Amino acid sequence: MAEIKNYTMNFGPQHPAAHGVLRLVLELDGEVIERIDPHIGLLHRGTEKLAEHKTFLQSVPYMDRLDYVSMMCNEHAYVLAIENLLGIEAPVRAQYIRVMFDEITRILNHLLWLGAHALDVGAMTMFLYCFREREDLMDCYEAVSGARLHSAYYRPGGVYRDLPEQMPQYQSSKYRSEKDVKKLNELRGGSLLDFVEHFVDEFPKKVDEYETLLTDNRIWKQRTVGIGVVSPERALALGFTGPMLRGSGIAWDLRKKQPYDAYEHVDFDVPVGVNGDCYDRYLVRMEEMRQSNRVIKQCIEWLRKNSGPVIVENHKVAPPSRVDMKSNMEDLIHHFKLFTEGMHVPKGETYAAVEAPKGEFGIYLMSDGANKPYRLKIRAPGFAHLSAIDEMTRGHMIADLVAIIGTQDVVFGEIDR
Repeated sequence: MAEIKNYTMNFGPQHPAAHGVLRLVLELDGEVIERIDPHIGLLHRGTEKLAEHKTFLQSVPYMDRLDYVSMMCNEHAYVLAIENLLGIEAPVRAQYIRVMFDEITRILNHLLWLGAHALDVGAMTMFLYCFREREDLMDCYEAVSGARLHSAYYRPGGVYRDLPEQMPQYQSSKYRSEKDVKKLNELRGGSLLDFVEHFVDEFPKKVDEYETLLTDNRIWKQRTVGIGVVSPERALALGFTGPMLRGSGIAWDLRKKQPYDAYEHVDFDVPVGVNGDCYDRYLVRMEEMRQSNRVIKQCIEWLRKNSGPVIVENHKVAPPSRVDMKSNMEDLIHHFKLFTEGMHVPKGETYAAVEAPKGEFGIYLMSDGANKPYRLKIRAPGFAHLSAIDEMTRGHMIADLVAIIGTQDVVFGEIDR
């Protein structure tokens, strides 16, 4: 008999299932994985270091570029950290807007995860279904901030502006006839809240469609049941958060345990898995989308009934209105100082964490009283999950590795910050 030795193989960095520039060095015995060494550093943009050279406000758009599928949730943690040090709180209306957009972001994230995970495992249709719904939510991002992806909508002390009373309309062009444009604009006659309300009314049926395609699908279950099992004890020890932790049976959710902004005023359930495998984590995220839908509904109801400011009145933190700035010298000076020099944040250090779609996204911020952070440390959920990939995949096949990367829902912007 010939002696068979283990051999080493590279998986990625340019691999369609790697979800970013991830290089995995696999040690294989035939097609069975003996060991995995994840290599990161191919994307590194030095966000934490860059933040030390930008004013507090200038770093907000960098947050969007970390986990670039959960944009507003990243901003949320950062602005909460700044608000902690400043000792301010956003107005109640701004808090509800933030919670609504956090949950819109959660659905956006889970839709991309579901489409990409299913595509990795071999189901093409899911990807097309999920992007159909993502497109509507991206329009909400665009309506409120002017940008589809990197919104920079949350600000220290509130949000950039109130929700628009008119949704942007499609225009006819040589690519789109009047008839097509009329059909596309059917639901865009009202405000952003009307548009989101219509979306949340229809969305549960869409989740039912996804579940019809996958939940009892024989091939899907063969590829995910019993794959990448993590016990509750190991999930805690490995630093798992979010659906990865809840899939292992631990009901930990920062929105419930350490509520921030308006989360203590909304009602939702925390779905929990039983077996800690890829299939349970799939079921947890599917139920999370339904729960997010519930939260958005409650926010819409509250926002319709209550008006008010969406950012603090303190002009050392938030700019004055354009009208005041153009008619009042003092406001003009405030505006000029805020956007050139930036705000000065009192000395101190703080940690602010939010329940991002992938898990606990935290910002540890130190200030020395200047207009820039002295030190910024980002606690990204994906980093802890990726570091456990060796343990999760030992004894599995290469094909199972693809399912496990999918279930971890890694995005490299936050891992390789």
